[in-house]
Amino acid sequence: MQLVVGRIGKPHGVRGEVTVEVRTDEPEARFAPGAVLRTEPGATPPPATDEPGVPFRIPAELTIEEARFHQGRVLIAFDGILDRNTAEALRGTLLVVDSADVEPPEDPEEFHDHQLVGLAVVTPAGERLGEVARIDHAPSSDLLVLRRPEGRTALIPFVRAIVPEVDLAGGRVIVDPPAGLLDL
Repeated sequence: MQLVVGRIGKPHGVRGEVTVEVRTDEPEARFAPGAVLRTEPGATPPPATDEPGVPFRIPAELTIEEARFHQGRVLIAFDGILDRNTAEALRGTLLVVDSADVEPPEDPEEFHDHQLVGLAVVTPAGERLGEVARIDHAPSSDLLVLRRPEGRTALIPFVRAIVPEVDLAGGRVIVDPPAGLLDL
């Protein structure tokens, strides 16, 4: 499974640096010099190069040459991206890593989103409620987005009082929802 760790934004300066919208909890590790990130083109097609008839092709992988934090943003120089025009062609490109390359958290009470998505959601009595469709990161707490068997979705606060156990090996999340939570 591919995990998005960033999205390339606008160029910064004339030497090929780009801004990156961070989508990882570990930007210092993911965007360290020498790191190789796979790419997925964004929603907009890349513009053509200066050479007539030769479109710019986004490389399948980009190697980080230099990364620095500047005014709350990450600025990255990639190997081989040497000018502003080429950097502009990368705008909107997603930077991804393979989930198999991501170390599991050291804290047994902490989980990566990809570990939870797809797990069965059951009550303490074993009644199946659905499956985890995704995780929404809200300001007050993370929310499990539950895909119900009838096709609806429900939001479950990912707090110990409601989610007493996550059994990764068993492929399930045990949820003890208060009355009415799944009806909202």
